Amino acid sequence: MDVFQKLEILTDAAKYDAACTSSGSDRSPVAGKLGGTCAAGICHSFSADGRCISLLKVLQTNVCMYDCQYCVNRRSNDVPRASFTPRELADLTIGMYRRNYIEGLFVSSGVSGTPDHAMEQMLQTVRILRQEYGFRGYIHAKAIPGCSPEALEALGMLVDRMSVNIELPSEQGLKTFAPAKTKQNILAPMRQIRDGITQSQEELTLYRHAPRFVPAGQATQMIIGATPDTDRQILRLTDGLYRQYGLKRVFFSAYVPIGTNALLPQNVPPPLLREHRLYQCDWLLRQYGFTVDELVDDEHPTLDPFLDPKCAWALRHPEVFPVEINRADKETLLRVPGIGVRSALRILRARRAGRLRPEDLKKIGVVVKRARFFVTCDGRRLPDVPEDPVVVYENLAELSRPELKKAASPIEQLTFFAPPTLPTGEDVMACLTGQL
Repeated sequence: MDVFQKLEILTDAAKYDAACTSSGSDRSPVAGKLGGTCAAGICHSFSADGRCISLLKVLQTNVCMYDCQYCVNRRSNDVPRASFTPRELADLTIGMYRRNYIEGLFVSSGVSGTPDHAMEQMLQTVRILRQEYGFRGYIHAKAIPGCSPEALEALGMLVDRMSVNIELPSEQGLKTFAPAKTKQNILAPMRQIRDGITQSQEELTLYRHAPRFVPAGQATQMIIGATPDTDRQILRLTDGLYRQYGLKRVFFSAYVPIGTNALLPQNVPPPLLREHRLYQCDWLLRQYGFTVDELVDDEHPTLDPFLDPKCAWALRHPEVFPVEINRADKETLLRVPGIGVRSALRILRARRAGRLRPEDLKKIGVVVKRARFFVTCDGRRLPDVPEDPVVVYENLAELSRPELKKAASPIEQLTFFAPPTLPTGEDVMACLTGQL
């Protein structure tokens, strides 16, 4: 099997991994070295839902000894198998980088032997890139649960970001669909990465040029819709991971029906709208000061599919509204649907020059079509705002129709091999090997 065939198999095998983000790491170019990273983030790759960020997202191998029922690469699934040697993957990455196809690498792996063997293969790939080629671009690697602390530490000193997939939201789900994996094996490397990052930051305060361990932090991913866990359970777990392990991001991946286990959902579309609502909640938790209990509680354990979570919260708390634009503090403004972090700061700055009028709101970035139901200017409601909460709900639900339509549309992953926008496989390999 040639390198091109391996690339086609192993990039396709990696498409269900959503934990692929902008760099969050800052490393300047150096004479005689290749590449660099920018803390503002990188872009133009291909993730599972077609989003574009410029990382080569690939598996070292899709041969796996585990039989996780929700995974396309499980041992019992009849799919083409392939493996890159560390030299092949490193050379391929540099070839694509030099031709401006990519800006970095996102590498994960099936467990073809032991977890330590899988980690060693990725470690050798990254060592060739960093030490032999002098590559200073962004590298994100997946840690393998069950690997040795030594292997994880060695890889963490070379990459920008690491992640350990939590897989499923509950321990019971793991026992049912991935009995070879345990909660302890997943949380142990998370804990080590957290402690390593903390220690590295302490050393950098004392020694300016101390080596950095996973400078862009760690992330994780969980599959949504494969198990009957509620949105409340998922968000409580998400919040706990942020608080206990200092994660940069928790990624949600809508379950695609690729398993054959009778307990898994069959012949149903991926719950993309639910995934979208969870991402909205994640943003409210991290950026807007909301708590899990405010977004979902025992009476409302499931998110409203027809309203974004901020609107749903606002309708459940009429005692908070309307908010007076000219007097409210930042924390109160951030609770108003249609007002984001930037527009809240703009409101605070604009109020120093004079009182805001209804016509000023759109100019400073407020989404008036949502905010108009929940604000006043100088004690006056905006024009044509209904008071009946049922009518308000219907109006806000109508604004969400584009989200519902998008979630119902089929999703295709962009690939390096989709003609005619990209070269043929033979042309790509000819470029990478210097024949063109």
